[in-house]
Amino acid sequence: MDTTQLVSLSQQLAAYQSMDAIANNLANISTPGFKRETPQFQEYVDQLQPSEGQTGTQAVSFVQQTGSLRDLTEGHIEMTNAPFDLAINGQGYFTIQTANGPRYTRNGHFTLDGSGRIVTEAGDPVQGSGGDISISSTDGDIHIASDGQVSGKNGQIGQISLVDFPDDRALVKQGESLYSTSQDSQSASDATLKQGAIESSNVQPVIEISSMIEVMRSYQATMNLSQSQSDLTRQAIDKLATFQS
Repeated sequence: MDTTQLVSLSQQLAAYQSMDAIANNLANISTPGFKRETPQFQEYVDQLQPSEGQTGTQAVSFVQQTGSLRDLTEGHIEMTNAPFDLAINGQGYFTIQTANGPRYTRNGHFTLDGSGRIVTEAGDPVQGSGGDISISSTDGDIHIASDGQVSGKNGQIGQISLVDFPDDRALVKQGESLYSTSQDSQSASDATLKQGAIESSNVQPVIEISSMIEVMRSYQATMNLSQSQSDLTRQAIDKLATFQS
């Protein structure tokens, strides 16, 4: 495979990775608390052996993905009036206890399980300052204050914990809007809660579609380059065959 084909292949791979990220963003446009991601690329220069007629190694530039950048911009707050839907104002995360250990999320679409615990849609309990938070049938209407205090007609029930981390972009996606991290959590002192609301995804369809058009144009330009090189090679072979005959 010649150098042009190698460069073209790296460009096509970058386009595929960009389209994959855009598709994932659009697929999560309705996921509460979802943060859009964009792949990051850099130039990778390699020294290749010279082709016929060239001397010395040849520097060739390729495209290399270096990771993804998570947009931490807050989504819009949407009112649902559901008593256990919670939106975070400011930087912070809910702590969720899963079978694989604690996980963190901004998706505040919660409900009660059969035993009265506040849980995620997957059934994992939301953590308070003292662990799981359980609601009894005698607690009546539940009020959740901006500082996370959960109370009913019988008084305070618990307090939902909000945590933050030194480097939010280092959180690792685990699926179902959950993140894991090896960082030590700290209290999210500047974050507050709003009951009966959820934070929507920060994905903007117009931006994603515009990005998709740019990627498609870039991919087409790369395909045209690859096709032109193939045509030149074929013409050279045809002329060589004619000369030899």
